[in-house]
Amino acid sequence: MSWEPVIGIEVHVELMTTSKMFCGCAVDFGGEPNTRVCPTCLGLPGALPVINRTAIESIMTIGLALGCEVSERSVFHRKNYFYADLPKNYQISQFDVPVCLDGHLDIEVDGENRRIGIERAHMEEDTGKSTHLGVGGRIQAAEGTLLDFNRSGVPLVEIVSRPDLRSAVEARIYAQELRSVIAELGVSDVRLEEGSIRFDANVSIRPSGEEAYGTKVEIKNMNSFRSLERAVDHEIRRQSELVESGGLVVQETRHWDEEAGVTHSMRVKEGSSDYRYFTEPDLVPMAMSPEWVAQIRDRLPELPADRRARYLSQGLDSGTAVALSNLDGALRTIYDEAVLTGAPARAVANWLTGEVVGWLRKSDSPTGEIVLGGADLAELVAMVEEGAVSTSAAKDVLDGVLSGEGPPRDVAERRDLLQLSDADALEAAVEDVLAAHPKARDDLLAGEEKALGFLVGQVMKTTQGKADPRAVNQILRDRTTG
Repeated sequence: MSWEPVIGIEVHVELMTTSKMFCGCAVDFGGEPNTRVCPTCLGLPGALPVINRTAIESIMTIGLALGCEVSERSVFHRKNYFYADLPKNYQISQFDVPVCLDGHLDIEVDGENRRIGIERAHMEEDTGKSTHLGVGGRIQAAEGTLLDFNRSGVPLVEIVSRPDLRSAVEARIYAQELRSVIAELGVSDVRLEEGSIRFDANVSIRPSGEEAYGTKVEIKNMNSFRSLERAVDHEIRRQSELVESGGLVVQETRHWDEEAGVTHSMRVKEGSSDYRYFTEPDLVPMAMSPEWVAQIRDRLPELPADRRARYLSQGLDSGTAVALSNLDGALRTIYDEAVLTGAPARAVANWLTGEVVGWLRKSDSPTGEIVLGGADLAELVAMVEEGAVSTSAAKDVLDGVLSGEGPPRDVAERRDLLQLSDADALEAAVEDVLAAHPKARDDLLAGEEKALGFLVGQVMKTTQGKADPRAVNQILRDRTTG
């Protein structure tokens, strides 16, 4: 039987606020365990939460960027469950009245656009961090567990997609695109390695052509895009093989084992009724006025999809547009400035995504400290286009500019990299080479193209690489034809 995967992704994003969601404790990665805590985030009796306004504006920003409707009124709920890293035995979250509802994210898969629905984006507080001691770092085999509540209470946005994804590849592309959008908004550093953005996948299968959903399984512990794709792909195969052998898929939560490349059962999946949601009595409802929403909307930056579309309209191919869009904002600004001066977009983009990025990596230089301006890059491209420097020499010029030696033409002159383009000087150099290599001249007259390359090389050699090879090529052809 042919099976169709049905996949939804839950993405948890830690917001880049100064303080936690409901108290004044600092938000910062790392630090000594249990040093960024207070009675509120530790759940001590009598401590009352206060809503972080910046966090609410951040989730509104995310929702608007995803085309969501921002609720006029939203409330917090208590999600009740017991776990060691949840000191209150409940999590302040949202249930039926989240901040953002009904959005979408467009992705491109194999050259086709796919619209993935966003069911909701709601606000909650993060839990503490559990470190399980023992082989594998899993609770089932742990000799003990250490708890760090520095992360407890950090503002956390949960973005829940609709079950619109149909493959492990689509799941990865969706997660990557969502991360790019959030990074552009500047509300989170979305660092996978620090857990600032985390993915859970809900996976089920159904016979191809059927509308009804199968039993879904939630997968956790995927800390990279590669892990997400591998875990979803494994779960699709596991469920297919299980059903085809006569078994039944159980609604449960499974743990992704990166090293073994398999999922393991963790616990039977709870339903919403198991969490016994009820309205948080210590927090008043929130009102998001149309004026407030409009202010947030007006501050939205150009989003990755819109930026890629703009690059395509400027003549870039799809691959270059994607590569350029993924660059740091400082590099994209250089591109925009250069193109505004009239420099050809393709050449500017190729230099940025190739040589400039390569130089930054090689020198281990921070992008934010780059001294190259858009006018500098435009001047360098123009020098190559007009034959003032060769492409190889232009790389040396770029090195000088990036090293702080000045604008491109000054660097080229100082490093003696300007090409010989004077017509009389080139004519004389070609004449000398033809006289020194009569056989090659005769071969060229006989129509042998190899001789042309040899003679151009000899001219370049005699001029110490400073001759414009295109001009030399043309002079040789003019001299040996007709």
